[in-house]
Amino acid sequence: MRIIIAGGHGKIGLRLAARLKSGAVGIVRNPAHVADVEATGAEAVVCDLERAGADEVTAILQGADAVVFTAGAGPGSGAARKDTVDRAASVLLADAAERAGVRRFIQISSMGAGKPPAPGRDEVWAAYIRAKTEAEEDLRARDLDWTILRPGRLTDEPGTGLVRLAPEVPPGSVPRDDVAAVVMALLEAPGTARRTLELVSGDTPVIDLIATE
Repeated sequence: MRIIIAGGHGKIGLRLAARLKSGAVGIVRNPAHVADVEATGAEAVVCDLERAGADEVTAILQGADAVVFTAGAGPGSGAARKDTVDRAASVLLADAAERAGVRRFIQISSMGAGKPPAPGRDEVWAAYIRAKTEAEEDLRARDLDWTILRPGRLTDEPGTGLVRLAPEVPPGSVPRDDVAAVVMALLEAPGTARRTLELVSGDTPVIDLIATE
């Protein structure tokens, strides 16, 4: 399989690329990040999704089996970049997927998306939740085999391979290792298409859980 990863140098993107190795193509904005992606065994393509046009991104997606959107503006970014990365870049990638004929699209969103931001949170957090919500809404309206994955609070702890995945789960955290493992499983689980699933650590092995979805 040839899997395109938007956000190829992100913490989830690199973990996913390491699992896919030569089957992955990581999209990175900064040419300095190419070597890190290639060190996983994956291919790297330089493309700034905040500035690229649909034709450029469509060309990257040609011949792909699936697309994973795991890009994000990241900590320290302001409200404007939450919109241009977490929403607009996802919309651009989905446009390109339709044009390139790539039906499978997995979007990494966030627990809390789809609801108004919690009271008391700052403006940047509210912008982030709005951007993720609007990106989800755009994807649901498309004729793609999409799956939206909403992880809880992300950690860098070693993965356990034990998770809880369902349309709605209690708030919690999940290692990025386990998010990458779940994405791998979703790529091989066509029955999860057109579903929105929340993810936290739990007590069910990833492989067993996906088999029931």
